[in-house]
Amino acid sequence: MVNQKRVIQFKTPVYVEERGTAVGPKEGSGPLGHGFDYVFPSLLCGEKDWQTAEKKMTEKAITYCLHKQRLKDNHLDLFIAGDLTNQSTVSSQIARNLHVPFIGSYSACATAIENCIVAGMWINGGGARHVLCASSSHIGGCEKQFRFPIEFAQQKPDTAQTTVTGAGAIILGRHQSMIQMTEGLIGKVIDLGINNPYELGAAMAPAAADTLLTYLQETEQKPSDFDLILTGDLARSGSEIFKKLLREHGVIVSENYDDCGVMMYGTNQQVLAGGSGAGCCATVVFGHIFNEILANRLKRVLVIATGALHSANTVQQHKTIPCIAHAVVFERRGN
Repeated sequence: MVNQKRVIQFKTPVYVEERGTAVGPKEGSGPLGHGFDYVFPSLLCGEKDWQTAEKKMTEKAITYCLHKQRLKDNHLDLFIAGDLTNQSTVSSQIARNLHVPFIGSYSACATAIENCIVAGMWINGGGARHVLCASSSHIGGCEKQFRFPIEFAQQKPDTAQTTVTGAGAIILGRHQSMIQMTEGLIGKVIDLGINNPYELGAAMAPAAADTLLTYLQETEQKPSDFDLILTGDLARSGSEIFKKLLREHGVIVSENYDDCGVMMYGTNQQVLAGGSGAGCCATVVFGHIFNEILANRLKRVLVIATGALHSANTVQQHKTIPCIAHAVVFERRGN
């Protein structure tokens, strides 16, 4: 593993051995719905509360991951997971049943990519051969925790985002596959001074811009070196601010740029600015994007996952929202 200041190059190859995704009904009926492994017909997923529903959804994604790879729990060296519930309760409850060494993680909506980077470092350091990563979010649980219960008819501004009900799981390891994770970059916390939880796209955009600019500078690459540069989840309002910040530094991203929060839903689904949540980037990347790579429609993808590191308490105290953006590069290997 080579560290060029902040960019990590994985010298021991790290491959995507398998992935699994599970989503809620709105996500399943969106433009990417056909690319998910399992779509639950209701938000409760057959359970009695939101947290248990999210746990079941994540377990479903993990089950698809393990079954497709024909692995059992005892073949895993490490489990890295995080979610948006208080103290990552959902992830801890899943780890309780897996009987695998567990690292709990949190970078809000950037958790999935943080997990991948940490897993890659473990594999490169020789401490693990197969690492399972998972991240999830649920609109019912997140609305109750961060805003208001979904039964409460609250008017939201157009810049607000809709929490994705979804879970993504991935097994990273040394076994060669068609998708390799070649580089990673741990983001810095950046605070623009925004304290409005309905302006998360604007709050996170500077962190995403800083991560991309740092990556391009340290690796001496250009945006055109990638088939796709993907953020998650700035949504529509944040994506425009992100592109504006890049233009101010002489960097243009347009045709080969997209955002997970924008891609997740159709324009007729009434989701305001787009999607967000720890399950948004995980399901879009591990589902749709990996499908595109395997189909040879994409060969090199830079994923920049963004997270707003606030809590219900800091919002009530009108504190500003610190944000972060982690990045990884996924590349197609073979013909």
